[in-house]
Amino acid sequence: PDKEVNDYGARNRKGLDVGQLGAKSYIPAGMSKAEYEKIRAGDKAKKDANYAKNVAKAGKFTDYTAWYRKRGTDTNDSWVKSATKGHEMAKTKYDWSGGKDAPKYTGVEKK
Repeated sequence: PDKEVNDYGARNRKGLDVGQLGAKSYIPAGMSKAEYEKIRAGDKAKKDANYAKNVAKAGKFTDYTAWYRKRGTDTNDSWVKSATKGHEMAKTKYDWSGGKDAPKYTGVEKK
């Protein structure tokens, strides 16, 4: 048995591929077989790129001890006076300061 078969990133070694369209395969109305194959290949490329991006991020964590020392908690309390109070700030999808890209459902208006 392959003990690495379920490891994250193992999909690349499994030889998964998009099936070939045959004579009786479904092809959407108004589309040729070549056009449909091109769309399916593009979808697979997108899926593979997304998977590769996530595999690259796997297993990367912040070391607590290094973060604690970088913040300076072990030597002084200047971190208390910062705007974030020692917290690491994450990026969000939208600009929540009221900019032009805030989603309308939030009620955040442009300043």
